[in-house]
Amino acid sequence: MYAIAINQGQLDWVEHETPELGDTEVRIEVAWAGMNRADSMQRQGNYPPPPGASEIPGLEVSGVIGEVGQHVTQFKPGDRVCALLAGGGYAEHVIVSEQQVLPVPDSLSLRDAAAIPEVFATAWLNLFMEAKATPGERIVLHAGASSVGTAAIQLCKSLGNPCFVTAGSDEKIKACIELGAEDGANRHSEDLVERITQWGGADVVLDPVGGDYLTKNQQILNQDGRLVMIGVMGGTKETLDLATLLFKRQRVIGSTLRSRPEDQKGAILKEMQNYVWPRLENGEITPVIDREWPIEQAQEAMTYMESNGGMGKILLKVAER
Repeated sequence: MYAIAINQGQLDWVEHETPELGDTEVRIEVAWAGMNRADSMQRQGNYPPPPGASEIPGLEVSGVIGEVGQHVTQFKPGDRVCALLAGGGYAEHVIVSEQQVLPVPDSLSLRDAAAIPEVFATAWLNLFMEAKATPGERIVLHAGASSVGTAAIQLCKSLGNPCFVTAGSDEKIKACIELGAEDGANRHSEDLVERITQWGGADVVLDPVGGDYLTKNQQILNQDGRLVMIGVMGGTKETLDLATLLFKRQRVIGSTLRSRPEDQKGAILKEMQNYVWPRLENGEITPVIDREWPIEQAQEAMTYMESNGGMGKILLKVAER
């Protein structure tokens, strides 16, 4: 098969050994692959795959089941599916546990389905499983125009959680509000702490930035507020105010998705199938897709993603399915 290899930081479409199928795994003939920040970090050498995972980048795909292991019970060849991966998505074929696979609703194309697994799983896991947000609680989403942010905005709106977004331009803030955010602030030109405090503060903050956002997050969190850290794009070192942590009973939660074992990913996807899939099927929520490239132009696509110019998901087209 052909797959993307990382050669001195460049993404090259080259011949690759086809992985073997296990008894509880399925082989997906990939149609589309989603691009994520984790792929960029891997390209830069800063985020190696978990032990045993494929060295090929790519954490989510859509496609058609080509083959199933002898103990697989949920899928059969020909099924349209999408999958959450620990790696291996930028390829013609991918092998993955059936626990990490979901059927694609009839109302969705395979193109749309590729934009769902990683970002909606990340948003659902961290807002509603880790932070345990309940209806009415106020949520702040940093990097609101990102693919995770656009998924989280829609989940907040659907589940009754007012949300406030931060982003890097007024245009992105406007687009987030049109998508369902209640309000937002431009991180370059506005005082985020002042704006969010005026809005009513946050019961939950979802933060992929880190760095000096830690201080801001502690200031905007309400009593019993929860901060969920899912990234460190802004840096890994900052001072935590322990007095504020104690007196406001704040909780700081660190969370990653990629390195979780199969059974945990399966549990997350089961919740998504129960709570998110019906909303996808009826059109209440929908993946936000920014642009697409053929897989052979993965390097160009990643350069665009790293420029922070877009909003939503970037997709790589692998094959017609």
